[in-house]
Amino acid sequence: MARGRSRSGEIGEIVEQARQVAASGGKEIVITGVNTGDFGNGRKDTFFDLIRRLDEVEGIERYRISSIEPNLLTDEMIRWVGESRAFMPHFHIPLQSGDDEVLKLMRRRYDTALFRHRIETIRTEIPDAFIGVDLIVGARGETEERFESSRAFVESLAISRLHVFPYSERPGTRAIEDIEYAVSQEEKHRRSRTMIEISDRKLMEFTSRFAGTVRPVLVEHTTHSDGSMSGFTDNYLKVRIDTTPDQANTVVNALLSQASSGSDNPEELIARQQS
Repeated sequence: MARGRSRSGEIGEIVEQARQVAASGGKEIVITGVNTGDFGNGRKDTFFDLIRRLDEVEGIERYRISSIEPNLLTDEMIRWVGESRAFMPHFHIPLQSGDDEVLKLMRRRYDTALFRHRIETIRTEIPDAFIGVDLIVGARGETEERFESSRAFVESLAISRLHVFPYSERPGTRAIEDIEYAVSQEEKHRRSRTMIEISDRKLMEFTSRFAGTVRPVLVEHTTHSDGSMSGFTDNYLKVRIDTTPDQANTVVNALLSQASSGSDNPEELIARQQS
């Protein structure tokens, strides 16, 4: 109700925006929207049509799809991303709950079976892909039993990271009247901590897979006190690399290693440029 009807720009206009970004020196574009996969709703064109056109824009070396619901991310689209020129092996997919009863209360248009299928398809087609997942804890109707169901489901998924949000509601939310069971703030915080711990472990497990491998890194403009710079691999691993300022906004091959124990950012890998 707050967002209004679904609406989106024209493919030609968006492609022209991408060309302008390329002309100004931009190398990476993140595609975003309130409901990204709903692009073109009410017209004949689709989000899949859009990303295929964007992939043809010269000068843009990287695209990322910021967030797309599992019912709108098709298996065909996943396979295409794995073969595309510039779309990175990186997905961000909202789950919100790993319990089907809570998903029904949320009026989501998917269930855990579909979500699992999407994750397994990504892992089969693009094994090295980073998969981020949005999760809400403490929603109305999320009993302790349903939370445990959600936790177990999340544990079972081959994902890279969770973005955990405690449930909040605004006045007039239908759930206030329709769903009696409410979760206390203290319990919401406990459930958040539980899921964040799972996320931290999964991120560490995913990141450690790539120690000793070489991946392309887009060097950014952040220079650390030691002269190193930060950037991201194609599959969204943040790295600190010993390079020179003139290599900012360029893609270099980098040998990855685990972050040092003294790093001020434990999620940041140490990388060494490769010729």
